[in-house]
Amino acid sequence: MPSFNQTFISRIRFSLFGRTFLLLVALMLVSLGAWLKVFLSMELGPRAHQMAQRIITSVNITRTALIYSQREEHSKLLIDLAINESIQVYPREITDFAEPLLRDDYWERVAQHIRSRFGSDTKIAWGVNKIPGFWVSFQIGKDLYWLVFEREQISLTGRFEWIGWGITALILSLIGAAISVGFVNRPLSRLAKSAQILSRGDTPTPLPEYGPQEIRAINTSFNRMVKDLKRTEIDRELMLAGISHDLRTPLARMRLEIELSDVSQDTRQAIDEDLGQIDHSIGQLMEYARPASRPPESPVDISMVISELYERERSHTIGMGGSLDAYIEPGLWARVIPLNLKRIVSNLIENARRYGRPSHDNLPHINLSLHSNGNVVIIEVSDQGPGIDPADVDRLLRPFSRGEAARTGVSGAGLGLAIVERSLKHIGGSLKLLPRNGGGLVARIELPKFD
Repeated sequence: MPSFNQTFISRIRFSLFGRTFLLLVALMLVSLGAWLKVFLSMELGPRAHQMAQRIITSVNITRTALIYSQREEHSKLLIDLAINESIQVYPREITDFAEPLLRDDYWERVAQHIRSRFGSDTKIAWGVNKIPGFWVSFQIGKDLYWLVFEREQISLTGRFEWIGWGITALILSLIGAAISVGFVNRPLSRLAKSAQILSRGDTPTPLPEYGPQEIRAINTSFNRMVKDLKRTEIDRELMLAGISHDLRTPLARMRLEIELSDVSQDTRQAIDEDLGQIDHSIGQLMEYARPASRPPESPVDISMVISELYERERSHTIGMGGSLDAYIEPGLWARVIPLNLKRIVSNLIENARRYGRPSHDNLPHINLSLHSNGNVVIIEVSDQGPGIDPADVDRLLRPFSRGEAARTGVSGAGLGLAIVERSLKHIGGSLKLLPRNGGGLVARIELPKFD
């Protein structure tokens, strides 16, 4: 069973909403990344120059204050600078351990501006004697000093702020993109669901005929199509009922007139068989034209349904001089209407009775089996007749197609197998025509099993 994450990723990946949303996300990420890169590159130079000027100014002010103040006042002056201006000044010793400046484009630019102002011999360190900070050396006569700045005061703090603003803008853009894509995808999703309902033979709820012009036009056309199909279905049902009445009533009258006529028994039997064939063809045409019904919500015990059908068909087959044997596995369930399943299997049994007779006695010998294989329920109807050429199977499943004379000595409308396949497709099943070992045909029905 696929996990929830796999199902969710599959939906996102293959749905119209998911594809459009992911495309917008990719475009926004690329656009935002390029925008941040350009912005930070343009801001880096001016920001480094601004901070370097601030450091240069602080160094000049501190130097001037130390030069023009009394030496005994230097300690008070340095304390005042540290408290009020956050500028710390330390004596510089030759033995001081200076940590190299951090390798960063911004800090290297700041150091370059400072050295261009005070000289290339100016010492700049990332820390001195394990005390962190931005250290700049300066000299008053023979006295050496360090001026220390807190890194946070002169660092490129705007970089992280702008990244935060960029992430916020991205999130807001993604929310807007999701709403926009949903606004476009929602009517299409509603249309797809209505089309699925219509394909099952049901009548969907009318789609709203408002919104953008294109969506409104599609919904209006779809609603009109649904109404036309419903009207056509009603007209077809009326037409089929009329055809059935108008054709079968004269057939019944003709049978009665033949029974009362003075024709010979052989002639009467031949005419009755022809009328029976006409009535059978009419029944097949009516069944093929009947709209398929939707499968039930709850499963059905098809073992019991096939058992009931077997008892009925067995008596009829024995009455024709043949035999019908069966193996029915108990406790098999599937979502299918019992009457439709009986009609499907009956068509296959009738097909075997008509066309699956062996040449040695010309009597039907049929086997019916029901068993399961994994998640599939298999129903097989096999006969001992001449069989069907595998190359003709696809053609015989089409409406109004009949096999060779060897198997179809009795004429028909050629709708029996087409009716079976059409009914099975509607409930997720399939029909296969396979050769039988020892001669004959195996008609195999496969249905989804319900546990």
